[in-house]
Amino acid sequence: MNRNIKKIIKGMATQDGAGVKLTRVLGAREVRDIDPFLMLDAFDSKDPKDYTKGFPWHPHRGIETFTYLISGKIEHQDSLGNKGILSDNEAQWMTAGSGIIHQEMPLAAERMLGLQLWINLPKVHKMTQPAYWDIKAKDILEIKKTDQTIRVISGELEGKKPLVQPKYVQARILDVALDSGATFELDTPSDKTIFIYLFEGLLKNTSDQTSVHDHSVALFEKGDKLVLQAQVSSRFALFEGLPLNEPVAFGGPIVMNTQAELMEAFKELDEGTFIR
Repeated sequence: MNRNIKKIIKGMATQDGAGVKLTRVLGAREVRDIDPFLMLDAFDSKDPKDYTKGFPWHPHRGIETFTYLISGKIEHQDSLGNKGILSDNEAQWMTAGSGIIHQEMPLAAERMLGLQLWINLPKVHKMTQPAYWDIKAKDILEIKKTDQTIRVISGELEGKKPLVQPKYVQARILDVALDSGATFELDTPSDKTIFIYLFEGLLKNTSDQTSVHDHSVALFEKGDKLVLQAQVSSRFALFEGLPLNEPVAFGGPIVMNTQAELMEAFKELDEGTFIR
């Protein structure tokens, strides 16, 4: 059975960090629908004033963050002593685990285009050791066809896997570019959560004939196949993961299973014992 669209979400323009303009497409309101994912922020600007104030030092615990840049540069560093720069067609996967403090500072560029996804950690791994890796363009598996290019950032496609694979939540993440008129087909385990974010273009879900416009999310019903047709040249990111079906206690950058765990985390921040 092909997947119908359950919900189209445009998101809300907002500011975060020290004043970065972005679109919060998914958040706490959708958390039950998008399990095991938690939040999706998207950004697209040609004005450095929109983003160069960045995201100064801030904590995370209990989650993983996935940042993907189609265009732009982001300088980052953290409490583990890591630092680096994320550039065009690169990604970073960070496991906050028991606690990390980091900062992300976008640099002026011709265009800043990308997204950040938050992924929940299973209860048993909430307090795992923090870690991260940069995913360079060369580490992303690229599958080219006549009318489409699919970049496999994590997971598997057509029996092929990129170098980097998630450790805790086995998320499949694809970056798909379609020529006008091209059809994208994907076999999907029926128990997985799937949604797409359309960077640009116009798509039609062939199962229910629903249109998906740019800068919006399409969240899909259960089914074993996804079929999308590009009405114009289009590019989107696809996210797929198995729900954790665990309680979620959202405390901004800290996501645990209970309010008591949240209170303990913020107490540790106040007392300077957050970093283990």
